[in-house]
Amino acid sequence: MAGGEGVDLVVEVGGAGTLAQSVAALRFGGRISLIGNLAGGKSEINLIPLFMRQIRVQGILVGSRQNFEAMNRAIEAHALRPPLGRIHPMEEARAAFEHMTARDHFGKVAVSIG
Repeated sequence: MAGGEGVDLVVEVGGAGTLAQSVAALRFGGRISLIGNLAGGKSEINLIPLFMRQIRVQGILVGSRQNFEAMNRAIEAHALRPPLGRIHPMEEARAAFEHMTARDHFGKVAVSIG
């Protein structure tokens, strides 16, 4: 799907159990945003690809459940809604990414599933 070049960003939700696959999917200078740990917390990983391909790994912490619930109450109380720019059907997902990459939009660029 990435034309043999690798991808710019992997949003890693599997954790240690799938981290090696995420590293393999990246392009030179790519980035892994580690937000989950569904496949286990311990793994042996070869660090050489991280160094040689200048891969960045960053853990992302989303906060506590209490903070999440407070945020959702505020969103509901103030009827906040994100501005929605354009909705693309799934068949046009590539066009949606190109539209977003062009930075010629206002609001969210969405892909409709189903």
